Amino acid sequence: MIFVYGAVLPILAVILLPVILLAFLIQPKFRAGFWQKIGFYSPNKSSKRTFLVHAVSVGEVNAVENLVKKMRVEFPDDYIILSTVTKTGQEVAKSKLASVADEIIYFPYDFFFSVFACLKSIRPDKIIIAETEIWPMFSFVAHLMNIPLILVNGRISPTSYNGYKKLSFFFREVLSWFKSIYMQTQGDMDRIINIGAPVDKTEVMGNLKFDIQKNLNSEQVEELKNEVKILNYRLFVVASTHKGEDEIALEVFKGVKEKYPDAKLLIAPRHPQRYEQVEDLLRAQKYSYSKRSLGGNFADNDIIMLDTMGELAKFFSLAYLAFIGGSFSNTGGHNPLEANIWDVPVISGPTVFNFKDMYKLLTKEQVAFIVSNQAEFSSLVQKFYEDTVFHDKVASDCKRIFDNSRGALDFVVEKLKQ
Repeated sequence: MIFVYGAVLPILAVILLPVILLAFLIQPKFRAGFWQKIGFYSPNKSSKRTFLVHAVSVGEVNAVENLVKKMRVEFPDDYIILSTVTKTGQEVAKSKLASVADEIIYFPYDFFFSVFACLKSIRPDKIIIAETEIWPMFSFVAHLMNIPLILVNGRISPTSYNGYKKLSFFFREVLSWFKSIYMQTQGDMDRIINIGAPVDKTEVMGNLKFDIQKNLNSEQVEELKNEVKILNYRLFVVASTHKGEDEIALEVFKGVKEKYPDAKLLIAPRHPQRYEQVEDLLRAQKYSYSKRSLGGNFADNDIIMLDTMGELAKFFSLAYLAFIGGSFSNTGGHNPLEANIWDVPVISGPTVFNFKDMYKLLTKEQVAFIVSNQAEFSSLVQKFYEDTVFHDKVASDCKRIFDNSRGALDFVVEKLKQ
């Protein structure tokens, strides 16, 4: 089956070439890293043992951030290469880990020639794949070259599971090429075993995302407070919004602002290409607004749009309440923990299947809340602003959840030592 896959993929690429070229022309992000992706990598001249850590995009980079930092401490004499697929993932990786990883590269396209050229050039001794980036040809070539493949922080959503299950006759062999498979939860482990992962290679490790650290110390938080002049305002952070969610959030904020003048809003669209669209919405509001890139502050504005990369996590340190996007747009939601780690209550819409198990825990402990529609969303936000005792109880529970859920990072590092 891998040979069929290897033959069909280039044929599809040729058939779709006009569409691909048009996409390259219209969207610069598709061109990012092209030469590396087809196999032109600088040779690894280091004689050190080399780890390749792969994190496809922003979410995965955030998940492995502390793992890469911990590896640098635990394996100081080794060479660490971090790869991503997306342009935004690459930008965040460089902003967070450029001083930690020895190299940051783009992951190759899943053609035999590009994968072989990549692995021959960078010569990794071990490959660590974050979450569930199962690329068949990459896995096959690593297997041929006797390079151990380790899947960490693995997750299989129920939706993805149905697709993988239909192709289990193919993925059973692909998964057999992994040396170790470490999944986030028992449910994730059961699903990947049902797809075909060897039982003796698969374990539950927990979630690396619970091992995130606050990215600002107390002095830096004070500096940020002074910089944006948050003063005594209560900041509502609307994070990682997708199309259609900004309108909902702005309408909810309108209701809050009318009753609570101390409410302020930070809105952070998920994708940079939507900044202009969101700004058009802000112009239509009666509230004053500015942009982070222009140095906007809350003393002079009711709303600030976060139009800079890599800063969202630190703005949660100023938040009174957070909404996590991708949950009203059927995208599957985004990581709520970047807010919870700052003792910030989280609200999400009904579609959070990308983080189903995480939300199951967080909602059970009542530090995150799922709302079904705009009316419920508005009512809950109003409750948080009205009932400070309720808010403070939720905020104090966040620390307890983190303290009880850590450990995945040490698990992986110990496995790597072994």
